[in-house]
Amino acid sequence: MTTAGQVRGSGRVTRARSIPRAPRAGRAASIVALPAADVLALAAAIVAAGRPGPASAPYALAVLVILAATGQHRLRICLRAADQAGRVLTAAAVPLLILLPLLAWAPGAPWPAAETMARQAAWSAVFVIAFRVAACAVLRAAHRRGLLTEAALLVGAGTFGAYLAELTRQHPALGLRVTGYLDDGPPRRDLALPSLGTPDNLAEVATRLGISRVIICYAASRDEDLVTVVRSARLPRTNVCVAPRLYELGAAVPRSCLDEIWGIPLIPLRPRRGRVALAAKRAFDIVGATILLAAVSPVLLAATVAVRMRSGRPVLFRQRRVTGRGRTAEILKLRTLDDHGDPDTAWTAAERQTAPLGRWLRSTHADELPQLLNVLRGDMSLVGPRPERPYFAERFGREFLRYGERTRMPAGLTGWAQVHGLNGDTSIAERARFDNQYIEYWSPWLDAVILARTVGVAICGLRGGKR
Repeated sequence: MTTAGQVRGSGRVTRARSIPRAPRAGRAASIVALPAADVLALAAAIVAAGRPGPASAPYALAVLVILAATGQHRLRICLRAADQAGRVLTAAAVPLLILLPLLAWAPGAPWPAAETMARQAAWSAVFVIAFRVAACAVLRAAHRRGLLTEAALLVGAGTFGAYLAELTRQHPALGLRVTGYLDDGPPRRDLALPSLGTPDNLAEVATRLGISRVIICYAASRDEDLVTVVRSARLPRTNVCVAPRLYELGAAVPRSCLDEIWGIPLIPLRPRRGRVALAAKRAFDIVGATILLAAVSPVLLAATVAVRMRSGRPVLFRQRRVTGRGRTAEILKLRTLDDHGDPDTAWTAAERQTAPLGRWLRSTHADELPQLLNVLRGDMSLVGPRPERPYFAERFGREFLRYGERTRMPAGLTGWAQVHGLNGDTSIAERARFDNQYIEYWSPWLDAVILARTVGVAICGLRGGKR
């Protein structure tokens, strides 16, 4: 049992009111409801289609993977199966379009198997939608009886926040139990909810009270302050939604991607990257770095010989850099300067320090190729914010808004900022913005796009194009 008086925010003690920690069992049952309904629906589709073929199980598995990958298993506030109907139809059609040509090329009698597969796809679409309608109806009925509800927390206790809290009370089918609110302003005496502190306490309160849903309204805090707070408090089992200020205007966001509280849309934030996503990124790094190292080995060998003959000094330049939150590593580069001076605190190199060979290596970014070994060693990733020297990382963290937040993702050989021309002596604030945007929207496809654009930048350098 936790009391609101135990939760403090910026020196302000909250109301002395008993607040029980939310049970996890009810939320877990709600989370598995839609995936379980989909599994049963796909099993029923196999039976309804007739004699199952060798592709029946792979097809059903592919549909499940697509539904999960497109966020159709996410627990929503507004349980309305019609909003996901379009994506369900897409999930049923895409594996069919892939498997039918394979069946046509298979030996034997493909057409009966193809006909069975087409029937299975049609039944899958029908049953998945029907089973989801039934699952949503059961969940709404349970919510009305106070079962399987979610513990929710409001950030912002203004007029709009109070209105949302009242809507959740009037419509129990939404399944939200608003536990309290966080705001920088004075406690609201007219709001029948306890004040649990300021938004700075978000992570602590959400963990302590077992909060599974955070709704961000219009708080007294500045929006730029809330960004850092929410990023640091984005817990693995907590869904965070933001109420748009102009919520009455239609946004170009699919309804299937939105949440809703009785006609008021909410924009869900992307969840924090879990271990599976990080493991997938690491696997992508190992495979990609191995392929790239094999492909560029002739260029790297020629550049190594040229640097050695030109300078007569060790070919590799080693430098300690920040590669993640609380992590540093010795990063490798081809030597491009005749006189490094103080490389740990000097921001740019003078023209006289760089020979023509060094300038060419820098313009094509070929001097960074040895960092593929850093990627294979696990020091950094193929794509991510560029690693910075500790001296400048500490300095920029003090001078530029949210610069330090770019270390949430491992440093990369190339990055979203670099393919937009933000390297060398360019704006640090803009680099931080692009790096943080990359972290927020990371996906394997975005990594592939950045790598392809990096190759294009390198080719432009080879042709003497603009960096």
